[in-house]
Amino acid sequence: MGKHVYGNLYGCDVSRINDESALKNLVIDAAKIANMTIWDTVAWKFGGPKGGVSVIALILESHIAIHTWNEFQYATVDVFTCGEKSDPQKAFQYIVSKLNPKSVTEHFADRSS
Repeated sequence: MGKHVYGNLYGCDVSRINDESALKNLVIDAAKIANMTIWDTVAWKFGGPKGGVSVIALILESHIAIHTWNEFQYATVDVFTCGEKSDPQKAFQYIVSKLNPKSVTEHFADRSS
């Protein structure tokens, strides 16, 4: 059984999506809010000053990932969980609320069948 919420964030504030430490903390907070159990979290910058940041949290229920592209003011968010106790929608919405993009496309997939 699995629930998958993912989407694209457009028109993001570059200072928010370029802050590796803040994005890592954001993923950790999102996991807690959504009742997920963090196993490990990694973050790294790529592509020089015009590049972006990737953050991946391995959670016991599956994963949360954020990838950003500063030059496009763009980020992707991917939250996948298995089981009944966690809520990927809460994690996704929390991340969106903190990154405050101008527009969002959001998708949901039920991976249980």
